[in-house]
Amino acid sequence: MRILICDDDALIVEQLQKYIRNFFEKIGVKCPELVCFSDGESLLADKGEKDILFLDVEMPGMNGIYVGNELKKRNDNIIIFIVTSYSEYLDEAMRFHVFRYLSKPLDKQRFFRNMKDAVDLYNTMTIKIPIETKQGVHTLPASSVIAVEAQGRKVVIHTTQRDFESIRNMQYWLELPKNCFFQTHRSFIINFEHVTDFDRTLVHMADEQFHAYLTKRKYSAFKEAYLLYLDSTR
Repeated sequence: MRILICDDDALIVEQLQKYIRNFFEKIGVKCPELVCFSDGESLLADKGEKDILFLDVEMPGMNGIYVGNELKKRNDNIIIFIVTSYSEYLDEAMRFHVFRYLSKPLDKQRFFRNMKDAVDLYNTMTIKIPIETKQGVHTLPASSVIAVEAQGRKVVIHTTQRDFESIRNMQYWLELPKNCFFQTHRSFIINFEHVTDFDRTLVHMADEQFHAYLTKRKYSAFKEAYLLYLDSTR
């Protein structure tokens, strides 16, 4: 993971660096590479990976809205935080799907909550899942898993490539990342990324090519979790 900060306010840059290091120290993980820029031109010229970005709007030269748009065109998976005192930029920022909007001065607890969501999303996008079958082990990105389905004694992993019969039981698959996967029924665990729509009994997925049962008692929890997922990825 590579985290970038782009802001012409040295005090904000220092505070962000401190909060980011504090966050990773709190969760017991080594802090990733941190790179700082004071203007949009130097950020756009940077050739390194861009995983999480804290981006100011009001800067000399290119403003943050333009820079954010350009970076999203190059890499749609970049997780962008807009950090600014000017709330009037919110609508413009949402057009290129920023992850969150942080107001100055920064609130540490709110920062930690949002940072956790960003790291969870990053891990989900990059995590690889081993699917053990009788024929061998197939390793796929978590995002390619559509759903896990129990069919009698069999457990079938539906993916964007093909179906796999897992040698693991449903209990094992309940350990999938909670921010993207949800058990809608005792026989189904679904990936929010592939949800097309849902009602009180069924979740339609993969452009209506697949559906999973949704128990009535789980409807409210599923709806809330799905809306939170959409909010974190918009």
